[in-house]
Amino acid sequence: MENSKTIDPKRTQRDYTLGFKLSVVEQVESGDMTYKQAQTFYGIQGRSTVLVWLRTHGRLNWSNPNEGFMTKNKDSPL
Repeated sequence: MENSKTIDPKRTQRDYTLGFKLSVVEQVESGDMTYKQAQTFYGIQGRSTVLVWLRTHGRLNWSNPNEGFMTKNKDSPL
């Protein structure tokens, strides 16, 4: 019996169609999922690939995605 394991080649950003990218951007910007959830759900390997798509094709300002989160400040009473 022959071993018929297939090896999936690594995907590059060129493998994703513009329509697919726009669909993922729409889902993230509409709040259906975070960009990290979209990456996991669609099996996108690059850690920042979806974020790059959001910066390129998105309608919102994605230049600093952590800007809205609260950070600990040394002047904070906590």
